[in-house]
This record gives sequence, structure tokens and C-alpha cells, in this order.
Amino acid sequence: MPTRDRRLIFAAVAVRSFASGFQSILLGLYLAGAGLDAVHIGAVLTAALAGTALLTLLVGLLADTLGRRLVLFLLALLTAVGGVAFALVPLFPVLLIVSLLGAINTTGKDRGHVAALEQAVLPDTCPPGQRTQTFALYNILSSLAAAAGALFAGAPALLQRWAGLQALPSYQAMFLLYALLAALVGASYLGLSPAVEARPTAPRPRLFSTVRSVRVVGGLAALFAVDAFGGGFIVQSMLAYWFHVRFGLSPEALGVLFFGTGVMNSLSFLVAARLADRIGLLNTMVFTHLPSNLLLMAIAVAPTVWVALVFLLLREGLSQMDVPTRQSYTMAVVRPEERTAASSVTTLARSMAQAVSPSIAGSLIQAAALGAPFVIGGALKVVYDVVLFLTFRRVRPPEEAMRKAPPSAQE
Repeated sequence: MPTRDRRLIFAAVAVRSFASGFQSILLGLYLAGAGLDAVHIGAVLTAALAGTALLTLLVGLLADTLGRRLVLFLLALLTAVGGVAFALVPLFPVLLIVSLLGAINTTGKDRGHVAALEQAVLPDTCPPGQRTQTFALYNILSSLAAAAGALFAGAPALLQRWAGLQALPSYQAMFLLYALLAALVGASYLGLSPAVEARPTAPRPRLFSTVRSVRVVGGLAALFAVDAFGGGFIVQSMLAYWFHVRFGLSPEALGVLFFGTGVMNSLSFLVAARLADRIGLLNTMVFTHLPSNLLLMAIAVAPTVWVALVFLLLREGLSQMDVPTRQSYTMAVVRPEERTAASSVTTLARSMAQAVSPSIAGSLIQAAALGAPFVIGGALKVVYDVVLFLTFRRVRPPEEAMRKAPPSAQE
């Protein structure tokens, strides 16, 4: 695959993540400014995640048939149109419909339908031994760009101060910028070469060609759903809203906070790739994730904002190490022709499960149970880590199996 294609994918994820970085922080504040309470805000976030789940399903079923370039472009166009609608018509029914179309990012991280398709392409751009490093670089670019976007979430305050805008119009201007950046991402996809398309193969009646693949992907999808359901209680939009309600943090302060979490994420990706080379992908996924979930639960009982911030930053230095390793592991344990389906099925499972949680979290916050989302989310994630390790500790990627095989078996 031409190097230019890889660079375009990396550029697209960087721009998309920058836009999501500021949009996800401002989303809850914008909805509150438009007159929505915590329950209605949770409903919009749930709708956005449900829309992402639906689009992920469609990507898995249609992308390789319609063409990956076309599908990527159409998804970017949908995001641009949705951003404009979100900015210009801040009414609950309209916001709910636009969110259901999957045009809004609530997590602040690039884990949705577009990423699922890009992740199916990336393994073909490098040798198997460099797959995890390639995913790490992809996620580093995404995380750094999202961190810069989070810092940019302070722009509405500048618009209010220098341009004399009220709070709501300043947020609307940011959603229009979000739409413009989505259009730029769509333009970059038009520059991809035909090499990004799926290789022609004989028609297959099933998504997966072996019973083993069905069992492996099904098991991973079920466990990833548990993890995502727990994560849905603390998606970035809800987290920003929580810090605003609990400690009164302003958009500028939230931007600095999530810039810090993005930097911590980026540093962790570098460590994750090297750690995976030493102890294996699955061990890296589990044993970095467990302590991060204990830190997540500790935020619920933090007595001051500074203690909560320290817990969150420490947590973010560990919690995302499982992302490039999880992506690499999933792509490694299936056949190359099954990668689009595997990526879409596991991403779909995560998106569907995560879609339920924000509504519950919003209701808990509305009922003044402010710490409950952190405790529930962290506990579910601990269960995921333990069961994942016990279930998949003997399912190794080919390169790890070769390293553990006796010399005679490798010849």
C-alpha cells in the first residue's frame, strides 16, 4: 500500500480527533446552555452512542462491498452535516435525531465507526512484527490531536471576551468549526488510492470462515461490551459535565484538564507497544487496565478537586494502554480477510453497550448520586479485565506463538 495512503489516514485521524477533542468537552455545557437538564443530556449522549453503533454495523456489512474510500467520505460528510444542524437548531428533538445519525462524538476518543474501518486497513500497511507499533502511532496521533482539541475548548471564552458573543452563540460557532473540519477530513479521503480497498476474494456466505474465528471474535465482542458499558458511565462529555457540576470547573479549566489527559494517553501508547513486545499483548491489556480502574473508582470519593484531578491523570496514564494492544490483538487472531468484520463486530459491541450507560449516569447525577458513575463503571471494568485474562490467556497472536514455540517447530 502506498505510503501516501498511510499518511492520509494518519492526517485524517489527527484532524478528526482534534475536532472531537473540543466538541466532546463543550457538548454537555452546550446542551445545558440550551436548557437541557442532566436526564435529557444523558439521553442525547446515549442517542449519539447508539447512532455510532448503528453506523458501525453498516460499516461492517457494506464497506468492503461499496468501497472503503466511498464509505469513509460519506461518513465524514454525515458528520459535517450533523455538526451544522447541531449548531443551528439547538432543540431537543433535533439534537436527538442528529445524535442518532452518529454525527456527534461523546467520548473525546476516536473509537467509532470510522476508526473501525481505518483499523481494518492499517495491518496491510506494515509487516506483522510492526503491527502493534503502527497501531500505537495511529493512537498517539489521535490522542495528541484530541489533547490539542481539548485545550482549544477554551476558545468560547475568548469569543465571549473579544467578540462580545453570549455563551450559547460561542458554543454554536465551535460546532460550525467542527463541521468544517469534518469536511476537510472527507476531502482527504478522496485522495486515497485504490490500494486501500479490500482484496477481491471469492464470495463468502459468512462474515467468518471458521468456527474458531466466530468463537474468538464473539468472545472478545462480549467482553469488550462489558468494558464499554462501564466506560459509558464516564465518557468525556459526561466527565466534563460532572467536573463542571461537582467542582464548578469552567470550559477553559476543562480544556487544560483534558489536554493533560490526552498527553498522558499519548505517552502511555509509547509504553504499551514496548511493553507488549516484552510481556505480550493480552498481559499488557489486562495488567495496565486493572490499576487504572481502581483509580477511576477512587475519583468518586476524592475530597477536593485537586485530589480528583490527580486520580484522573494517573488513571489516564494507564487506562489507554489496552487500546493499541486490543486493536492489534483482535486483528492478529483472525484471518486477513476477516479483519473488517472482526473490527466492525467488536467495535459494534462496544458502541451498543456504551450507548446505554450515559442515560443511567445522567439520572444518577440528577439524583445527586454524583460518585456512583465512577464506582459502577470501575467495577464493571475490573470484572472485564479478570474474565478476559482467564478466557483468552492461551489465545496468542501468531508472532507470540512463534516466540514461545520450540526451535524445531519454527523451522
